[in-house]
Amino acid sequence: MQLRIFTEPQMGATYDDLLAVARRTEETGFDAFFRSDHYLTMGGSGLPGPTDAWVTLAGLARETSRIRLGTLMTAATFRLPGPLAISVAQVDQMSGGRVELGIGAGWFAEEHAAYGIPFPELGERFDRYEEQLAVITGLWNTPIGETFDFAGEHYQLAGSPALPKPVHESGIPVLIGGRGKKRTPRLVARYASEFNAPFSSAEENARLFAGVRDACEEAGRDPSSLVYSSALVLCVGRDEAELARRAAAIGRDVDEVRAHGVAGSPAEAVDVLGRYAEAGATRVYLQVLDLADLDHLDLVAAEVAPQLG
Repeated sequence: MQLRIFTEPQMGATYDDLLAVARRTEETGFDAFFRSDHYLTMGGSGLPGPTDAWVTLAGLARETSRIRLGTLMTAATFRLPGPLAISVAQVDQMSGGRVELGIGAGWFAEEHAAYGIPFPELGERFDRYEEQLAVITGLWNTPIGETFDFAGEHYQLAGSPALPKPVHESGIPVLIGGRGKKRTPRLVARYASEFNAPFSSAEENARLFAGVRDACEEAGRDPSSLVYSSALVLCVGRDEAELARRAAAIGRDVDEVRAHGVAGSPAEAVDVLGRYAEAGATRVYLQVLDLADLDHLDLVAAEVAPQLG
């Protein structure tokens, strides 16, 4: 099983905070550093304020050399699809081809209101999201020397040179996640390289993975061509005292985080990850909420990751 580090900078982090976590992620052997794409905290002061996801990843692209970099998830409401395709492809070039785009429809109404970002009703947001996926992947997949056109209800492109291109001919992996039963699996089957099941039980992960596999088969796509992943909060301690300290630092109860995350002792964490592997996950995003606690990453790298095979 592959382990990736996933951060929530809107809760309060500077670029330097994120750089420190990304460097430790690389040094300790994790596969990737991902971050959320939000502009407003969901609790607390949020000081010193938000950082932009793709500006952050552009910086990290030049200050790391091995780990993959991406978002879980970029909100389709934040950016027009054409400029987003340009930004992501540029960061991919800056990283030497290590970027992945996790993208969703957007959901946090308050952050849109706080920063003047339009927030349509859910149906329209999802329609726009589907068109964004078509535009972004269409631009990246257009052969050099040809142009891309798109006539959608919400976005129209005419005669686009569809530049710049991703580093690799295989393109930039697109991640789609969520718990939707119909539209989400269909979009995964059409556009995604990976499906992510966020913050749910192993049993729910298995159900969601099965729904995506069914959608792939209906679309004529091999379900095994997808990566199936999970996202879970991380809270591991060498002993109960360390576990309690880490849970308190992120405002969580020990019993609650044990029940819903990769939490407890290193042995307990291995058992939890084993249950998600049995559900079909081959990759897990470990949500690290205390960005100052780099020893947390060291512990997982030393005592959990080696036992996953």
